Amino acid sequence: MPDSLEVLLVAGRFEVRGSCAYTLRLAAGLAERDVSFQVVCPDAQLVPAARRRALRIHDYPRLSTPVWGELVRRFLLYDVHRADPQLIHIQSRRALKIGNWLARRLDRPYLFTMHEHVGPGGKLPIDLEYCRRIIAVSESVRDDLLERRRLPAELVTVIPSGVERARNRSVPPPLEPGRVPVVGTAGPLEAVKGIEYFLGAARQVLGLRPQVEFLVAGAGPEESNLRRVARGLGITNHVTFVSQVLCFADSLAATDIFCLPSLQQGLGTVMLEAMALGRPVIATAVGGPAHIIRDGKTGLIVPPQDSTALARRILELLDQPALARAIGSRARELVAEEYNVEAMLDRTVQLYRQTAAVPVLATD
Repeated sequence: MPDSLEVLLVAGRFEVRGSCAYTLRLAAGLAERDVSFQVVCPDAQLVPAARRRALRIHDYPRLSTPVWGELVRRFLLYDVHRADPQLIHIQSRRALKIGNWLARRLDRPYLFTMHEHVGPGGKLPIDLEYCRRIIAVSESVRDDLLERRRLPAELVTVIPSGVERARNRSVPPPLEPGRVPVVGTAGPLEAVKGIEYFLGAARQVLGLRPQVEFLVAGAGPEESNLRRVARGLGITNHVTFVSQVLCFADSLAATDIFCLPSLQQGLGTVMLEAMALGRPVIATAVGGPAHIIRDGKTGLIVPPQDSTALARRILELLDQPALARAIGSRARELVAEEYNVEAMLDRTVQLYRQTAAVPVLATD
């Protein structure tokens, strides 16, 4: 088994998404663990240039386009050939096509991290000749892979996405007296994230507590529609949209209560980031959050697509600041023990070493 490794991380476009935060955390931790790496992707413009250089991120514009893509792939293949990676780690479903292609051209085994559930009819082109292990970010994602995709159980390993502990950040406790309460949500602005139900809950809360502010951090195809929904509900004076941010740390620190109103959720990395800051979380009983949160202990659970239930639980925390702080404190302890980034990195590197030691055997 090699002492050092050269790993190629194949990512999709960097955008406001938990899988992108996963890649950035992974890259930042590999250099400390005697793993050489580089990251290739179609677009990393949202990542500051200095950070791209530090994390060895190389973007290949038009990599996924039908006309220019073939030429760009040739340049990419030439570049990664010179690095001669022993192992490929495909970072998300969006990068699976190009990752499969590189594995075959380089004749290298790969790992693949799955962050989400795949709905009926969704494609997941796993190349079983080269794929050595699938990392599922939650038990919910693993169960979905085994039940819907009929994949061998030994192929799938659960390694939750870890988040940093808020050691070097001074964050006031939630719902401090004398401050206007802020209720927030963050992530990709897509229909499946259920943000319209969050806005519906905001309208109901404001009907009873007009001195509350709401924050929506993120970007995505639903942003303009969500702004229209806020206008239609007459709550624009109380809702702030924070767009095109790759890091949610400032937005999460500004909130007193964090809501994750998703209709479907693989894990909920941004939710874990909020919990790491000691923020009480209200999440829907779907996917990863349903496994992570103990209702009334480490967070609050509501049914999906139910603005009234969400509003009721927001008011419950607003009316009981001590309860909110207690839930936030227990949530912070849970994340530190079970969802910290160091554990994620250690387990991932261990899997790298196991996988790199198994050669690719060509099929007839």
